[in-house]
Amino acid sequence: MLKALHRSLRKGAARLPRGWDMVRHKGPGQVAFWFIALALGVASGLAAIGFRAAVEGLQTLVYGTADVNRLASFVGTLPWIWVLLIPAIGGIAVGVLLHRFTPDGRVRSVADVIEGAALNDGRVEKRAGIASALCSWITLSTGGSTGREGPVVHIAAMASSWVANTLRVDGVTGRDLLGCAVAAAVSASFNAPIAGALFALEVILRHFALHAFAPIVVASAAGTVISRLVYGDVTEFTLPGTTVVEFYLELPAFFLLGLVCGGVAVIMMQAIFWADDLETRLQHRLNLPHWLRPALAGLMLGGIAIFYPHIIGVGYETTSRALTGQLLLHEAVVFAVIKVAAVAITMAGRMGGGVFSPALMVGSLTGLAFGLIATGVFPDQSGAFTLYALAGMGAVAAAVLGAPISTTLIVFELTGDWQTGLAVMVSVSMSTALASRLVDRSFFLTQLERRNVHLAAGPQAYLLAMFRVQGVMRKPMEAGAADEAACLKMIDQGLWVRATATLETALPIFDRSGVDFLPVVIFNDGEPVLQGALFHVDALKAYNRALAATAEEEHS
Repeated sequence: MLKALHRSLRKGAARLPRGWDMVRHKGPGQVAFWFIALALGVASGLAAIGFRAAVEGLQTLVYGTADVNRLASFVGTLPWIWVLLIPAIGGIAVGVLLHRFTPDGRVRSVADVIEGAALNDGRVEKRAGIASALCSWITLSTGGSTGREGPVVHIAAMASSWVANTLRVDGVTGRDLLGCAVAAAVSASFNAPIAGALFALEVILRHFALHAFAPIVVASAAGTVISRLVYGDVTEFTLPGTTVVEFYLELPAFFLLGLVCGGVAVIMMQAIFWADDLETRLQHRLNLPHWLRPALAGLMLGGIAIFYPHIIGVGYETTSRALTGQLLLHEAVVFAVIKVAAVAITMAGRMGGGVFSPALMVGSLTGLAFGLIATGVFPDQSGAFTLYALAGMGAVAAAVLGAPISTTLIVFELTGDWQTGLAVMVSVSMSTALASRLVDRSFFLTQLERRNVHLAAGPQAYLLAMFRVQGVMRKPMEAGAADEAACLKMIDQGLWVRATATLETALPIFDRSGVDFLPVVIFNDGEPVLQGALFHVDALKAYNRALAATAEEEHS
């Protein structure tokens, strides 16, 4: 009996390393991995709730209001000097943090999570990420005109990166852990379990692989449960009871609304990029220190908030007023324009935060203005004008995020109104179709494109940047190495590639020159030193293997 038990224990112990290896390298396909996803979902949900509570707590302390959901109304009653100085003081704190803890003075957000998923095996920076979370917390609490979702997504990504590094998992499992964490964070932030899961797949992982679906849904459900235990099962916005589409005559109006919202989304994105370029040029021309940039942006925001306090924070109060029709036409138009300017100033000032909540606000205001005009011109063929605000909210946000599916579902789950699906879907489809042709698919992918990270075109474009020449080259004295004399002759002719370059740089040289190999060099005192040779066939093999692995992951 004891011998049999001993043999069983020995067999079990022998299987443990193999089982652990399966979880590390084939994690999403193993039931044990789902428990890791569940724990990560709970942790990410708690982090999202904690960040929201921290923002609300500091807002209450700084502005002196107990009801942060009506912050804009309360700010309008404060002395103008406080409204002016609070964002500027917050900007100083943000600038010092970024200068001290980030190498480039830039807040990390959703775009960096997408980059980590594609190029870094599902990992993101930790030191700069922690500083960015603190900066976003200060920004949102002191008047920055951004949203909570960007910081929350990056905080969740840092949690998943820690788990992935602790377990030493491979890239596929690391990316799926990242998807689990992001799904839980989004679900907890918006009480939107369906949209949270689809957001992780559609925006972060950028594929809908079946193997990732189950653990991501488990994590998303866990994040939602955490949210509902704290805040209850309530929707973020409450709509009036009349949201009925007057089929079929009214549907063309929602097609037109979608095009208008797509244009507004492009204007909003381009305003942010234009403001960022302008502030960068001014900073260099005036030789301003990096830490002063957020402070100047905060001062500008404070000046605007004196006259338009609705720009403060995430703006849910104004969004709710738009969805319930409590604004006049000229108010909706002016508020939308001022909000776009405030968001551009905040983001260009490197103050932190996300773009989703501002996009919801701008979209609701745009939709309300459109609805007031449409129902005024055709009163007999129109339903409630507030329905246009709902559709506009989804249309602008979907175009900015480049996520029509998850944004549509977030709008439904934020409002609890599932009866107007056709109107919202029509507007969202038209806005994303238009905006994706005028930018690089989304705000986040355009951000990355501006940093020369080419993810918008798909893996065939960015995979080449993942391979360093020195990792693919053949060194001298290796089997099949290039002739040294031939390499030195090619170097004299200017045909060479640096060891630190990527295949993205090397392959175009092969195409132009038609050679079979390129000498690989490093520079020592300005002189090229031969390190080996990169063969065209080796570069193509590495690229093909990466494409095959990506296709296998996306279709598994």
